[in-house]
Amino acid sequence: MNILEYALDVNKTKEEILELCKRLDISASNDDDILSDDDITLLDNEIQQMEDYIVKEEDTSVDEVEDDYDYELDEKVEKLISDEKIDVDNHKKKEKVKTKVDMKESNNNFKSMRKEMYKHREKLQSNESKDENVIVYKANMTVSDLASELGVNPLDLIKKLMKLGIMANVNYSLTNDIAELLVIDYDKVLKNEENVDISNFENYDIESDEKDLVPRPPVVTIMGHVDHGKTSLLDAIRKTDVVSGEAGGITQAIGAYQVELNGKKITFIDTPGHEAFTQMRARGASITDIVIIIVAADDGVMPQTKEAIDHAKAAGVPIIVAINKIDVANANIDRVMTELVENGLTPEEWGGDILVNKISAKTKEGIDGLLENILLVSEMNDLKANPSRYASGTVIESKLDKKIGTVVSLLVQNGTLRLGDPIVVGETFGKVRTLKNDKGVDIVEAPPSMPVEVTGLNETPSAGDKFMAFETEKQAKSIALQRKNRKREKDTNRSGMTLDDLFGAIKSGAKEIAVILKTDVNGSLEAIKQSLSKIDVEGVKVNVIRGGVGTITESDITLANASNAIIIGFNVRPNAKTMDFAKDYNVEIKLYDIIYKMIEDIENSMKGLLEPVYEETVTGHAEIRQIFKFSKVGNIAGSHVTDGVIKNGSKARLIRDGIVLYTGSIKSVQREKDQVKEVKKDMDCGITLENYQDIKENDVIETYDLNEIKR
Repeated sequence: MNILEYALDVNKTKEEILELCKRLDISASNDDDILSDDDITLLDNEIQQMEDYIVKEEDTSVDEVEDDYDYELDEKVEKLISDEKIDVDNHKKKEKVKTKVDMKESNNNFKSMRKEMYKHREKLQSNESKDENVIVYKANMTVSDLASELGVNPLDLIKKLMKLGIMANVNYSLTNDIAELLVIDYDKVLKNEENVDISNFENYDIESDEKDLVPRPPVVTIMGHVDHGKTSLLDAIRKTDVVSGEAGGITQAIGAYQVELNGKKITFIDTPGHEAFTQMRARGASITDIVIIIVAADDGVMPQTKEAIDHAKAAGVPIIVAINKIDVANANIDRVMTELVENGLTPEEWGGDILVNKISAKTKEGIDGLLENILLVSEMNDLKANPSRYASGTVIESKLDKKIGTVVSLLVQNGTLRLGDPIVVGETFGKVRTLKNDKGVDIVEAPPSMPVEVTGLNETPSAGDKFMAFETEKQAKSIALQRKNRKREKDTNRSGMTLDDLFGAIKSGAKEIAVILKTDVNGSLEAIKQSLSKIDVEGVKVNVIRGGVGTITESDITLANASNAIIIGFNVRPNAKTMDFAKDYNVEIKLYDIIYKMIEDIENSMKGLLEPVYEETVTGHAEIRQIFKFSKVGNIAGSHVTDGVIKNGSKARLIRDGIVLYTGSIKSVQREKDQVKEVKKDMDCGITLENYQDIKENDVIETYDLNEIKR
């Protein structure tokens, strides 16, 4: 690791570490310099001695205080406070020192573990396929490179090349054809690098010898309808209080936790059950070995329950049903069983193959039986992984912390992730600077099926991204760059779906049209979703893959690009940056203020009957800085033109926090006291809107033109 990484690791500034290096004669002058294992050991010892001295000083000071109290107990202390108060004060001082000593011991234990790991660090197996009979041809491969791959003397290859009439040395670049001729003599097969491209590790088949595979803990996802007890079940299993810490009592983000039962570990992924987080639930199903569908005994199978069943079936993983709340008065287990059968899940006791557990997360009844069934299904599926390889897995969640930078929750699915490993996550890379388990404890390595939290990445990846660890930081950086360029090229060439494309998609056999819907209020959202669900043209349905209240965001653009979806906004308005982002990704945004017009456009486009449309061109934006009130004129918006031109009489809309509050036109534009035709960028002016007075500071006035597009 480098100076900066080590400083963050030991909670010191880089200046302090550089000063220590100078004192210990360690060659380091800037925060990018790499520390050897011996350097780290020296620094750790020095910091240890410094901390020991500080604690010793604190111990001494406390003892002195205690001696003072004992000495003057009758003369001074008794006059001021009671003996009981003295005992409390002394106890607090002792506890303070004890806490510091405990923290010191914990820190020392981790440092000791880290030293041992670096000292006895074994080289992990590369994830790249190493078939002894396969030689990988790389661009600009030299004689020396090929000799190294074959395990022969370069002079042998040079002699063979001379027989072929080629005068070469060890640095001679070989073509693919010549290299193939050379490897045939050694009974080897030559393959192009692109055929074994580990940079595309989502689709890369990692091969492991059977002898290297060991059983791994199952990864279990809990799914179901909101408030049916998913988190309460996990809470009961973990014997912790997760629910009380959740906003509104509803799980807001995916969490991963590991528990142990009879010496065997189980990893749980807790997915939100609320309809707004359907995509998160789908993401959870993609990394799981077993899905638990939880159903409340008093509520039965609900809409989100059905969605959870669909996700689990699509993932092709075993399903276990947990019927929760069997302790409530109105529980009806038979009704739940019947509804499960209606949704394609037939319980074992009814002649099917689905394990059903009757539980109460509140009283913990049936929890042990559920855990035993999880382990039973796990054993039946013979879950194994190779812990001797460099790690690979999936991002569960990621966030940007102002103090420590990018923090990423990962699920290690194969191999072992170690502190200091270079990793590629999505299109970003870095070294594992800190490694914590699900309890927030620092660890030095994470085996398969273990959820961890890491820092050290240079950018924030997306949830669901794959990751892989590599031997060197140089290799990780190179692969990340390849992946970033590949994604950029793919995104540039991708054409987003438009309304005009819908009919063509239907003709091509599409059965579903993906839509992202954003509205100003929840009432409009539900009404439009219902209306869209009723549209059925030649068996093709509209699928709202994301629906929400608020303005259109870059996140919506990203999802639309990935899903080939159309974005529809009702009484909302994206900002200029978001519009530019949509253009970059060729994603169409359609904006409406009348519901029936929106439904009509979509239905007509699906029938191939879309009428001529008008192309909108935004001509300018002005930010309201001050309000001037006049009895005869009304409210005049003292505004600053931020871009474009504001023209008198232009079509206009008033936007507040991304929500369109008014659509109409500019009544007048004033410059100082004079009426003007237009005001350009970076100029101040007074603007009056036609038949609208409800304006506020920081509101944005957007002007635009409509031009008819002839078909």
